[in-house]
Amino acid sequence: MIALARADSFLGEFLQMSAKLSSTEVETKLAALSGWEKSDDTIHKLYKFKNFTEAIAFVNKLVEPAEAAGHHPDLNISYNKVTINLTTHDAEGLTQKDFDLAATFDQL
Repeated sequence: MIALARADSFLGEFLQMSAKLSSTEVETKLAALSGWEKSDDTIHKLYKFKNFTEAIAFVNKLVEPAEAAGHHPDLNISYNKVTINLTTHDAEGLTQKDFDLAATFDQL
């Protein structure tokens, strides 16, 4: 019975994190992030580095938190620039998962 209660709790949290956010929720959460912008149903941020090697080293740091979250960004790499795009395809828009991962990436 305890395992079932835990499973129900986990499922509830998962569904809440996977629920598409309202426009108001998105704007509030976006305001709490530095340098992130919204475009349609995606948030994105451009990171600039000294050179290609530093840009790729940063991209490699994204792997572990993305895998741990089970949520993967779309990346664009252009020499010393990395653009991260986040959206939740299953929800057809932005969810809490996108903002959590953006905050995690900003701490790297």
